Amino acid sequence: MSTTRQRAVLIRAYGGASAAEVAEIASPQAGRGEVLVRVRAAGVNGIDWKVREGYVRDAFPLQLPAVLGIELAGVVEAVGPGASRFRVGDRVMGAPGRLGAYADVVAVDEGNLARTPAGLDDVQAAAIPVAAVAAWQSLHHAGPIRPGQRILIHGAAGGLGGHAVQYAKRAGAEVFATAATAHVEYVRGLGADHVINHQTQRFEDIARDIDLVLDYVGGEVLDRSWQVLAENGAIVGTSSPDILARTPAGRRGLWFMNKPDAALLETLAADVAAGTLKSPVSEVVGFNDLPAAIERNRTTSRTGKVVADFSR
Repeated sequence: MSTTRQRAVLIRAYGGASAAEVAEIASPQAGRGEVLVRVRAAGVNGIDWKVREGYVRDAFPLQLPAVLGIELAGVVEAVGPGASRFRVGDRVMGAPGRLGAYADVVAVDEGNLARTPAGLDDVQAAAIPVAAVAAWQSLHHAGPIRPGQRILIHGAAGGLGGHAVQYAKRAGAEVFATAATAHVEYVRGLGADHVINHQTQRFEDIARDIDLVLDYVGGEVLDRSWQVLAENGAIVGTSSPDILARTPAGRRGLWFMNKPDAALLETLAADVAAGTLKSPVSEVVGFNDLPAAIERNRTTSRTGKVVADFSR
């Protein structure tokens, strides 16, 4: 086992803002089918604070202490036995499929990684894997999307929601989206047909006969959304693990957890590099600032993603 040490952001117990800390851990070795990635940047996600606080402990059971972080971009530093897709020095991006991205070196199943397009730097690449793939998968989780369907997206200004707006519009859907006052024009620019300012309007008064609600907010927003559904409509939720318990009789509610998909990620990352898909970075922080950035992500509404640049 390696005796070298490295930086990591971890939790030793569930808790609030102070539960996440920068610490030293043992550096990993590459197992069968894995590569070691020297992480250059990592995306900050809403799931980080939910894991930190134990809010999703049933969906994400952990053995504590646990390193946080679910997406990264970097360079291959070593190749494990049986791994053949990448060579040392290749630039890669991806979601490891488990926690642990907030560390200097991470062992990742090579099947969960995509090559980083030449036109993307590592900070931009790190903003893509979870938002791009999860938005695509959640959009199609309840069934194939058909042109003309009416789709309501809650949390449309965030990384996940922003991708979902673009995909739904590409699919020919009529897109309703909720956003804060400061983000209305941004969401409209992504292609939403109807942007509902949730600070001044009730979406129930505007959205009707919705075929699919993508709920990236949860809580009372989820509870209010049942009344806007069409008879055979469905809600796909990513923020309330108890969505099944909160689904009224006769209604269809689905809990969604994304899965790494390297082939899909390569396609979507190429679209970002080509400028045909928007995946903005709203803030770049340094490694030691990650615990504070996780907390700000819990309390601050923003467009796009927060990314940690490990060189800062």
